[in-house]
Amino acid sequence: MRVTGTGHASMRIDTPAGSILCDPWVNPAYFASWFPFPDNSQLDWAALGDVDYLYVSHLHRDHFDAAHLKRYVSKRATVLLPAFPTSEMEDELRELGFTQFLKAPNEEVVDLGGGLKVMIQALTSPTDGPIGDSSLWVEHDGVRLLNQNDARPTDLSVFTELGHVHAHMLQFSGAIWYPMVYELPNAAKTAFGKQKRDRQFDRTWRYIDDLKADHVFPIAGPPCFLDDTLWQFNDIHGDEGNIFPDQSVFLDEYAKVGGTNGVVLLPGSVAEVTADGCQTTHPVPVAEFFANKVAHLEEMRERKQPIIAAEKASWRHPEVDVLGEMQRRIEPLLNESIYLAKGVGGPVRFDLVDVDDAGTETVESIVVDFPGKQVRPYADEKVRYRFRTERALIEHLLHIGEVDWVNSLFLSCRFSAARIGQYNEFVYAFFKCLSQERLQYAEGWYDEHERAVDAEDITLGDWVVQRRCPHLKADLSRFGIVADDQLTCQLHGWRFDLASGRCLTSVGHKIRAERADEQTPAPVVETTTT
Repeated sequence: MRVTGTGHASMRIDTPAGSILCDPWVNPAYFASWFPFPDNSQLDWAALGDVDYLYVSHLHRDHFDAAHLKRYVSKRATVLLPAFPTSEMEDELRELGFTQFLKAPNEEVVDLGGGLKVMIQALTSPTDGPIGDSSLWVEHDGVRLLNQNDARPTDLSVFTELGHVHAHMLQFSGAIWYPMVYELPNAAKTAFGKQKRDRQFDRTWRYIDDLKADHVFPIAGPPCFLDDTLWQFNDIHGDEGNIFPDQSVFLDEYAKVGGTNGVVLLPGSVAEVTADGCQTTHPVPVAEFFANKVAHLEEMRERKQPIIAAEKASWRHPEVDVLGEMQRRIEPLLNESIYLAKGVGGPVRFDLVDVDDAGTETVESIVVDFPGKQVRPYADEKVRYRFRTERALIEHLLHIGEVDWVNSLFLSCRFSAARIGQYNEFVYAFFKCLSQERLQYAEGWYDEHERAVDAEDITLGDWVVQRRCPHLKADLSRFGIVADDQLTCQLHGWRFDLASGRCLTSVGHKIRAERADEQTPAPVVETTTT
């Protein structure tokens, strides 16, 4: 099995029975904030896109690059389609010209012929990507590969049961806006960022240990930031709280926990994976490339400036009545929302900043009032959640009818945020569900999980707790750690106070727990025999 690195989470997998191109991303994403690093724009994409199969793991724009898919990927390719709850991915790919789809049943092996087999695991929580994420398992002639990209399954046993895996591709770096955009003192940002960076690596080590593949490939990050206003997010400033470590840092950290089987893929690297080993060739020496990272980034920044400028010029739409359009689009969804609206529990404020040619700044504040089910001007009330961004960005979202503000505005990092209290996942779940189809699915998902009763308990240290994490049902017998009467689920880093059951990370999600020495004994049932 030949694996060609094509940048970020993208790769081309070649076997004698067929070729698969995964997640090709080249064009900037999220308001021209994210670029692939190392740069992959100069690869021979016409040749790379001439494949038998296309696999797109999910709709995040650093995995689903519509312009690139339309221009470079063969429309004769059969799309390996995850079993997602909505039809959005198929609909978008059909608009780009793809006509052949293999709708893979979830977690079922599909024989593509010639000894080539695949299986797709689809994750379908509203918090998994933009309504869905997935992983791809591939086998040919006894060689097995798992492309986990940035999916976070609670369990990898579905893959290990299919046989020993030889190549494991997975995310290790950050892919979010936290904590950089929060209006916090720098010391606090550094502390929170270091915590998140450590959790990212801990989660990666756990996945690696679960699968026990022969070779581990760090992929799906980090992006690089080439706009001058975002340049500080690149991990080149000696900031221990930076959440975007690169592949060379991965190798260093992996070595600290005993890892010796890491393989880096630069764009153009080729790994020949067999049951007996992995031989990799690179376009340039890996260590030398990352030693010159700053120079590479500076060269990219200069070369990509015209692209960034052109993107920025397209955002402004002064003809859009922002308040009126937000009312028209969002209020019907508020009226239909039960679980998400209750979960947010209060007004969310958007401060829209506009700067005229003279440099004068004006701010319009708009509130999305979840209890009141309306969008209205800010009325000087106290709010728990506030976002501040350029007015042009909201104008653009409304102009194009964007249904996912998380997969656009928030991932762009072109905003600042403030909140009182804990992280609230419902805020972000709602703003990625600005369509009837998405909202109805998310409401149904939360309804189903609210009604589900997790009756199975486990013992962790001095505590008896429910086995499944209240957040996304991770198995706490594997991911749970108890210290100082607090439980941390290492899959996503959520923490719980065991004495009260209260979630310390977000609103809601109470855990069932009691001290082992105080557990109520089961009633004695007397029986008689005759």
